[in-house]
Amino acid sequence: MKEIKAIVNAYNSIDFSTVKAAMATVARVEGSSYRRTGARMLVQDNGTYLGGISGGCLEGDALRRAQKAIAQNKPSVITYDTTTDDGHQIGAGLGCNGIIDVLFTPLVSEDQHNPVRLLSALTETRVPRVIVSITGCHEKPDVLGKTLLFENDEQFNHAFAIGNIATSVLSDIKNALASQTSSTKTYDSPLGVIKVFIELILPVTHLVIYGSNYDIHTVVRIAKEIGWNVTVVTNTAKADKSLFSAASRIINNKGQEKPMIDRHTAVLLMEHDYKTDFGNLRYALQTSASYIGLLGPRKRSRKMFDALMNEGNHVSEEDLQRIYSPAGLDIGAATPEEIALSIVAEIRSHFAGREGMSLRLRQGTIYGN
Repeated sequence: MKEIKAIVNAYNSIDFSTVKAAMATVARVEGSSYRRTGARMLVQDNGTYLGGISGGCLEGDALRRAQKAIAQNKPSVITYDTTTDDGHQIGAGLGCNGIIDVLFTPLVSEDQHNPVRLLSALTETRVPRVIVSITGCHEKPDVLGKTLLFENDEQFNHAFAIGNIATSVLSDIKNALASQTSSTKTYDSPLGVIKVFIELILPVTHLVIYGSNYDIHTVVRIAKEIGWNVTVVTNTAKADKSLFSAASRIINNKGQEKPMIDRHTAVLLMEHDYKTDFGNLRYALQTSASYIGLLGPRKRSRKMFDALMNEGNHVSEEDLQRIYSPAGLDIGAATPEEIALSIVAEIRSHFAGREGMSLRLRQGTIYGN
């Protein structure tokens, strides 16, 4: 979401009376690639661009392709094959070893449905959303690049550009929401083979930190650099002034206000005071936070679990699955900075559904499920 927000902000700053622009979007990846589907570049006709679709090997050609799309006012899809050693193939021999489809779409500022305008409506979403883009249709080239934000079944069936495959695409949209994955699908129709990129846009991760000590600052900085929203619940009268500029939101732990917590929120208890952390754990368990991290040894958290049970608040198996104690990946962290790194990495692995192991031990592709 960080890249999407940056592109939306850059788009909003463009003076379209003097500058034209296009979007390059990775719509399909087969094999290995540095960036995955949904990676984007915002390109202006003066050569300025923001974002990226690879590790640097494709950006130069993508810039030229985007400028061509602007000049012709016509979308296109280019396939980059980096699996061969053909010197004439852009990106060949640079280590990507994959096949990548990139959709180039001219951006018309007056078009309320251009890709960036659709994305701008999702920067603060707290529920998963789906954007659908047509990336292949030889018999009807005028629909290439048509992009639609899915709202509901009725809206989609009415607005989707190729009605005779709408039911099939709608089914795949529901699968994308259920599986939390993006994909490019191919459909047979009277118009021939049609490719559609079904992109899942997830809410930005929200990190809520309960803490007042110096060690929260590094966690806040790392999380903000990644692009997460960070709320700190602390004693605002004693908080360092730098915290107010680093965090997205500061809430006084002496007041009545509570942080917004949903299933895309991670809660981190860092008060280092047993009584305070216990009270915050009791509250966190009443929310839908899918990650709850506690510092300290396991015996400390077990003491809390026993205390909750004595209160009649049984810690369920489901709750145990979302409680991480001690919080963090085992990277040998010793300093506050290293501990912050291990915790943020664990939160990322939790939301990605990964184990947080070394990639050299992973079977199959890096990005595979």
